[in-house]
Amino acid sequence: MYNSILLAVDGSDHSIRAAREAIKVASLTPDSKVIVVYVVDHNKAKDEVLQSPSITELDAARRKRLQPVEEALAEHNIDYAVKMLHGTPGPAIVEFANEVGFDILVIGSRGINALQEMVLGSVSHKVVKRAECPVLIVK
Repeated sequence: MYNSILLAVDGSDHSIRAAREAIKVASLTPDSKVIVVYVVDHNKAKDEVLQSPSITELDAARRKRLQPVEEALAEHNIDYAVKMLHGTPGPAIVEFANEVGFDILVIGSRGINALQEMVLGSVSHKVVKRAECPVLIVK
């Protein structure tokens, strides 16, 4: 069924809810594997680097955002790996998903309003439009 699952996270509550759904999907197939992807956003990276005392601490802070997701996956004995990408979140996720060829992509939706989505576009909306695999958006 779904052996190869891509879980896109950013450390928000929405991505933690998405992780719970990915766990449900992964539990359906005993040999499934979840790839947790976190995108280091180029638009925010400059500020993060300037505010962080060192690259090591910056990497630790980014990894800490993923800790609840990793703990949930480990608690349910789900085979997973973490992949850090660099770029703009929507396009980076789509490029990676299409390049690897996942069975399903799971992503949280932060629930921006219609005006914000029209002006900015949401990451989940960009992903669902361009990904070549099924996409599960979790609210």
